[in-house]
Amino acid sequence: MTVASVRAQAVAEILWELKQADKIATLSLIANRAGFSPGSNGRTANNCLKTVRRDWSHLQWWRAVPDNGQVEEEQQAFLVEAGIETEATEDGTIVVKSLDEHLMNWDEPDDSEDGDVASAVE
Repeated sequence: MTVASVRAQAVAEILWELKQADKIATLSLIANRAGFSPGSNGRTANNCLKTVRRDWSHLQWWRAVPDNGQVEEEQQAFLVEAGIETEATEDGTIVVKSLDEHLMNWDEPDDSEDGDVASAVE
């Protein structure tokens, strides 16, 4: 399996997590979660996303948004359908409204929850 396909598999799994949580994530968050650098302007993450769209078309690829929240028209339609508001900026670009409110939070649990996590894995 190539590095690109391993990365795409990891991105696919993260998209599944996002769907289950009804959240979105930036390309950098997704790449970091998957264990690789997003690349210049998210290029590596975008390439993985293209592979996911081709090989796992049933996954909700549109939950992966650029770090600046700017989306294309096709992606906007899916986001709005999922209840995530977008807005046009003065220059006409479309961005996710209140981006931070919709982002997945993968913070590690604090020490008080370690027992719960361990029992959930067993």
